[in-house]
Amino acid sequence: MAVICPHAGYVYSGPVASHAYFRLAQEAFPDVVVILGPSHQAWSSPVAMMDKGEWETPLGRVKIDEKLADKIFKTSGLIDIDEEAHRNEHSIEVQLPFLQYIYGSGFKFIPICMGIQDLEFSRKLGADLGMALKDANAVLIASTDLSHYVPYETAAELDKLVIDTTISLNEEKLQSYVLSEGITMCGYGPVSAILVASKMLGAQKGELLSYKTSGDITGDYSAVVGYSSIVISR
Repeated sequence: MAVICPHAGYVYSGPVASHAYFRLAQEAFPDVVVILGPSHQAWSSPVAMMDKGEWETPLGRVKIDEKLADKIFKTSGLIDIDEEAHRNEHSIEVQLPFLQYIYGSGFKFIPICMGIQDLEFSRKLGADLGMALKDANAVLIASTDLSHYVPYETAAELDKLVIDTTISLNEEKLQSYVLSEGITMCGYGPVSAILVASKMLGAQKGELLSYKTSGDITGDYSAVVGYSSIVISR
């Protein structure tokens, strides 16, 4: 129904992300994949979506689902059609080669980039997506890394708070921990929105598939970035 994946360089977070895509490969083939990622740019629309065209990776091209994108845009009053917000943003594009590997070229996608990630905004966007996708054969993906550049022990402790609240489908606690504990999770808004939409569409549980840090690759545990793969299902 939905997965949460990291978006760092493949050498760092690819092994963790692969767990989510291995699980997706065992499920029914979707018609469309809706990918939410955070904006890492200094400027961005509050919510930026591309509603037409295609994206190209070394594995080929993937078309945007124009009909469903138009439905999402008309359902939600939060979304801007903004191609420029995606031009230099990596959080969504790094997911596409995984999807192309497991699905080939027979799926379409919708990219949505969040510049504002607070609880109220994320809940509204999630509710809008839930309404727009209720009759769609869709998979939802939230793209996020967890703690950034903290000692491993700190990352493991803080990231567990994020993971536990995510698999319990509690976007309010997730956002509360991010704010109160100063957790440098970059995509808490996309995760919150995905949780809301998934619950509207019948989600009942979450499951952690993998958790690692950059230190597991580099051997440097003094300042790590955390990565997790989580699946949300009925």
